[in-house]
Amino acid sequence: MSMKKTIIGMLAGLVALSGVAQDSKPVLNGAGASFPAPVYRIWTYQYTEESGVRVNYQSLGSGAGINQIKAGTIAFGGTDNPLTKEDLDQSGLIQFPMLMGGVVVIANVPGINANDLKLNQEVLSKIFLGEITSWDDAQIKALNPTLALPKLNVTVVARSDSSGTTFIFTDYLTKISKDWESKVGRGPAVKWPVGIRAQKNPGVCTAVQKTRGAIGYTEYTYAIETNLPMPQLRNKDGKFLAPTSDAFKAAGANADWENAPGFYMMLTEQPGEKSWPIAGLTYVLLHRNQSNEALGKALLGYINWCFDKGGDSATKMHYVPMPENVVKMIRKEFENITFGKVEK
Repeated sequence: MSMKKTIIGMLAGLVALSGVAQDSKPVLNGAGASFPAPVYRIWTYQYTEESGVRVNYQSLGSGAGINQIKAGTIAFGGTDNPLTKEDLDQSGLIQFPMLMGGVVVIANVPGINANDLKLNQEVLSKIFLGEITSWDDAQIKALNPTLALPKLNVTVVARSDSSGTTFIFTDYLTKISKDWESKVGRGPAVKWPVGIRAQKNPGVCTAVQKTRGAIGYTEYTYAIETNLPMPQLRNKDGKFLAPTSDAFKAAGANADWENAPGFYMMLTEQPGEKSWPIAGLTYVLLHRNQSNEALGKALLGYINWCFDKGGDSATKMHYVPMPENVVKMIRKEFENITFGKVEK
């Protein structure tokens, strides 16, 4: 390669880092939740190919997404842990849901295949509290009388990073267990009573795969990709369900978006015979004032494209696109975004 070409390549890289592509089209940098990362990878690739506007997304966890958008180092943040309206207003941010999905339990129990195992609210919470320590425990056997459950230690695997997936899962545990609520509580990072830790959803899946007797939690797509068995869970209506996109959709069917300030919504332990008990939403965070008008308008162009054309690829990857009535509400919120102004 000639010296001239090398210099041109280096300059192009520096320009891209500044948020402006070599052909003067903006570069949209985002970071945050790993929950939606599989479909975001597809969307960013498709949109870049179609529009020429490059979109990057780093799967760093919801905590990193929130911190970086507040610091102004990225154009958009991803989080599964929604911020309150007060926090949004204080930080000059808006948030809106991009997709629905499901958090699932994954287990590595020799001889137990996908969807064979059944767990109810009491047993699941006791496992994560460290009160049930062996897979042949009488309480697990009572729910699974036909399974040959081994005498094998239970190893809980949980996230080590600040995570929206953890926020959703611990929100669920708090709703189903008074002991969990009083001893641990909910949050993007909690003091887990037992077990081992792993980074992000892929890390949890890998740790469960490698550890006999392990149990953990992850976003549904990661469990599908790694072919990990997912126990059936008993929902609020007392029905045991295997996780499916239809079950995630059912959990969100009765969400009252009209009375959700800042689109804040939790879909755990929702009523309905067909509702998956640990459904969740993944959000995007933007600055209400877009100081760089070109970048801001390009960002809205990308998000509108995701809503208009991203549904098919999201569905294929086991996510649930947002209903049209919610998309209309989100686009109404976009009318309050300002460009090139400094908020006082």
